[in-house]
Amino acid sequence: MGKELNHFDIRSSMKKLLLILFFAGIFTGSIQAQLNDYKYIIIPKQFDTFKKKNQYLTSTLVKHLFVQQGFNAVYEEELPDDLNNNRCLGLTADLEDDSSLFSTKTAIVLKDCKSQEIFRTQQGSSKEKDFKAAYNEAIRQAFQSLKGVSYDYTPGETSAAPVSVSFKNDVKELNKTTPEKKEAKANMKKDEVVLHEATPEQQRYKNLEPQPSDMRKADSGPVKNPPESKAVESAEIWYAQEIPNGYQLVDSSPRVRLKLFKSSLPDVYFAENEKGKGLVYQKNGQWYFEYYQTNHLITEALNIKF
Repeated sequence: MGKELNHFDIRSSMKKLLLILFFAGIFTGSIQAQLNDYKYIIIPKQFDTFKKKNQYLTSTLVKHLFVQQGFNAVYEEELPDDLNNNRCLGLTADLEDDSSLFSTKTAIVLKDCKSQEIFRTQQGSSKEKDFKAAYNEAIRQAFQSLKGVSYDYTPGETSAAPVSVSFKNDVKELNKTTPEKKEAKANMKKDEVVLHEATPEQQRYKNLEPQPSDMRKADSGPVKNPPESKAVESAEIWYAQEIPNGYQLVDSSPRVRLKLFKSSLPDVYFAENEKGKGLVYQKNGQWYFEYYQTNHLITEALNIKF
């Protein structure tokens, strides 16, 4: 009798497990189908729950995790042309904070251009006392909801072209048409007014990632730099030698010119040499070293060989 009960319990447990896996597969497929309709994920630089921009590096982390998951995540200030013309191509990410005195609790919510909620992650939590570490852990837990979701953008209704309205037949002439006016009309190109519906509210944040100055090479036109900023361009090649947690850059002598230490972001390093401490990062294939010297921001373009 005991053996029969054990067999019954095993069969019952197997059925429950199969049902759980079945419904989990349906749920994952439903999420995937929903998210595949959208080409972009828009990341705010200041979530509503915070008083500062990119506080505790939350915006940076959320964008990184979406990109890591295969999504095309962009910051509000860096929208591509098609998204700028049609905001319904993207979903806007929001960080919902339900933290208490003793724990940090967050979830990521995705809303469409009409502010309708499309997707919500599970709530991640952390008991870390340091806020930066706590939000990092809680956000990463929340992103576990996207594990197993294979995102593949499929153009649908959200990618439809903006509505174009022509007022050609609504124009009434008040004065008699002269031959000159007829000729001008014949040569005049038809204009259209493009209306974009359901534009989301403008965000109040600014990109905090390291930004190079508007420095240009001599043959590219005049150099434009930010106020109180000096730009220096170096043609000398510095060679990267691997060290613990980063690299050291040496010249042909060889002499160590700069030390780089890895950060949590790709192509962004903490850097230091006799000039000072700052950041080294890559943008548009060019490496830059930025640091402050007597309250002036110095931007150096580097020629690095890894």
